[in-house]
Amino acid sequence: MTGLEDKLRRLIAAVGPISVADYMSLVLSDPEHGYYTTRTAIGLEGDFITAPEISQMFGELIGIWCVAAYEALGRPRQVTLAELGPGRGTLMADLLRAGRVDPGFIRAAEVHLVEISPELRRRQANCLSGLASPVWHDRIDDLPDGPLIVVANEFFDALPIRQFVRGQRGWRERVVGLDDQDNLAFGIGAAAPDLALLPLGASEAPVGAVAEINRPAEAIIASLAHRLVQFGGAALVLDYGHVKSGFGETLQAVRAHHYADPLSEPGECDLTAHVDFDRLARAAGTEGASVLGPVTQGNFLLAMGLAERAGALGAGRNAEDQQNIVAAVDRLAGPEEMGTLFKAMAVTHPPMELPGF
Repeated sequence: MTGLEDKLRRLIAAVGPISVADYMSLVLSDPEHGYYTTRTAIGLEGDFITAPEISQMFGELIGIWCVAAYEALGRPRQVTLAELGPGRGTLMADLLRAGRVDPGFIRAAEVHLVEISPELRRRQANCLSGLASPVWHDRIDDLPDGPLIVVANEFFDALPIRQFVRGQRGWRERVVGLDDQDNLAFGIGAAAPDLALLPLGASEAPVGAVAEINRPAEAIIASLAHRLVQFGGAALVLDYGHVKSGFGETLQAVRAHHYADPLSEPGECDLTAHVDFDRLARAAGTEGASVLGPVTQGNFLLAMGLAERAGALGAGRNAEDQQNIVAAVDRLAGPEEMGTLFKAMAVTHPPMELPGF
């Protein structure tokens, strides 16, 4: 039994079943046992690998996009360049190297990283040594005022979701409680949710349908949109998810690059859920911001010049290196890999025409 599992059992025994959102929050962010607060999970030696770790091309193309956003903003003297959940710092490092094509962008950009993990902060500092002197924040609300360019790659998928299940008596919230052997187990709560929380068509959904709602994600994108409207800027979101709101269960756990039971060994596995880009876009729009996309990650990267960059990167390399570059392109943009499941969406103010969309 993990330390967090013991803590969860004692909590549930004392207060009763908890929501899936509360369970995710504790598993990922508990100060003593949380997955993200106690370990470095990214990379081949970790539990999962993200796009920046697959190839430098990903971060380089994001860097070119950020330069375009800076240009569209009128080349301000100073701009906050922020990344949400920056992992080991690989994306930001590649972004800044590519950003050197515009020395004005590099001079103006002040790097800010939103990261709660002390270990990842240490790795980010090492990765960015010589490239930037980042400022770290625990919360997005602590980012400074002024023009803002934000990158969020695989950030929103790790925010806690609530799950609702359609039963014979209508919709009820899924909870995490204890079974007869005091093991963690999913159950159904007694209270009925406000149907306005659920996707359209909830009243006609069949028995067994599942709806997932990510209120923290909507609040964060709305807060970012509010800041963009107030100070100007652009935010780029890349994550796996769906374009239209609907029904279906996507909560998943990953350990050592394989799927695992979400209730097994809490604190030892990553927990994520697919991002609802439809709801993110609507939340941003309510604050007066403009939304570009979402489009598939494959289409976004190819429009940003992935194929051309791969050709330049492979020029003069040996056959094995060239084959690895082709494999990276396929993994990042191929329809059977990350190209279709992952999406890209931008939030801007004022309205901007930006590459990739």
